[in-house]
Amino acid sequence: MVELYENMPADAADLCGLILKASGIPFRVRPGNRGWGIWVEARDYERARNAVEQYFRENRGADTAAGERSGLREHGYAGIWAAVFLAVVYAAVQRTGAVHAVWSDFGASASRILDGEVYRVVTALMLHADAVHLLGNMAGLAIFATAVCQVAGRGAGMLMILFAGAAGNLVNAWAYTSGHLSIGASTAVFGAIGILSGYQFLRRRKNSRKKAAAWLPLACGVALLGFLGAGEHVDLTAHLFGFLVGIFTGIGYGMSHKTIGPAGQRFCFGIAAAVLAGSWAAGIWMNY
Repeated sequence: MVELYENMPADAADLCGLILKASGIPFRVRPGNRGWGIWVEARDYERARNAVEQYFRENRGADTAAGERSGLREHGYAGIWAAVFLAVVYAAVQRTGAVHAVWSDFGASASRILDGEVYRVVTALMLHADAVHLLGNMAGLAIFATAVCQVAGRGAGMLMILFAGAAGNLVNAWAYTSGHLSIGASTAVFGAIGILSGYQFLRRRKNSRKKAAAWLPLACGVALLGFLGAGEHVDLTAHLFGFLVGIFTGIGYGMSHKTIGPAGQRFCFGIAAAVLAGSWAAGIWMNY
């Protein structure tokens, strides 16, 4: 079976179920991480979608239900909190009065990472050159990290973004091997874009009869990479690697077919928090 709609409130799922039952279309209602999903046989996918859409075309007064039927999810705003966290770290670094020393000790130095200081692939994500650099990445996280967390949940979403950003920095270090220092959350931002692109690619491949249309999310992601990720003094390779890791992460999440409940979300968030804290602790232990 394939998923027709996901993360719906209970009343909207009940309404869709009634529509499908009246149309003689077999379906299943399954719990999701942020609501209920409607599943139908692949052969019935287009007919089921048309039946639901026809109902709402004929009952346009039900604006709220139509919005729920579209799969609109509750905003978690996790990306905004992540952006605020970046601002707090930036302010703390500025107050040290030794900004360049912090970059040297915690930035993504390719040679130092390959020498074993792997904590840098994480700590570098929270360092920024100036306020403009910071604000750009705060905006990126607020938009794209929130979108990822709406798909996967707050805990799983933030853990996947952290993984994509850190892995992107690690691959970037292998590519340069030496003579390169990178800082900034933009690798994680493009990791989030990659996660969304990979996840939507897989969903379209599974649910659409026009398989070529599945490549559209990836094309959009590449366009964003070119538009937002290139420029003077920009680490394009780190952005690229973060984006690529994100694509495979999003595809892997989409293939898992597993719903992560509240307890699992808290566990994932705890892992992400532990990785952040552990990375900073390792850097402080090694440098001070």
